[in-house]
Amino acid sequence: MVSLSRYIRNVRRIGLREWFRAMQYGIGDAKSGTLVGSDQFGNRYFENLNAEEEIPGRHRWVDYRQNDFNGSQVPPEWHSWLTHIRKDPPTQDPVVQSSTPAWKAPYIENLTGTRGAYRSYNTAAPKIKAWEPTVSGRR
Repeated sequence: MVSLSRYIRNVRRIGLREWFRAMQYGIGDAKSGTLVGSDQFGNRYFENLNAEEEIPGRHRWVDYRQNDFNGSQVPPEWHSWLTHIRKDPPTQDPVVQSSTPAWKAPYIENLTGTRGAYRSYNTAAPKIKAWEPTVSGRR
């Protein structure tokens, strides 16, 4: 938080509902900016070009749709915009819109650590067999 006046001004701009959502699940700060676009997952991307309000390099951010979020939920074209590799967002960049091939599969987030993670099926026999004692009867 830069200053109290900035914080109160941004809470008024975005409203109490969005402020509460940002504090609970999002970035943890009251930031306001213009909505640049959204992706196929429902994530919203914002930008604030007002130089005196934002720290340099932190004027672009993403508001994730899901509460449990990670960086793999951001598609590559939006990641390049967030990290300042591209100047224009993918919704306005003619290079990104014209270079997407028709055969390209839709982007899928990394599912490691979730129920949808890939688990291979092992068909090899175990190399070590546990010892099981055999009990012989009394004579």
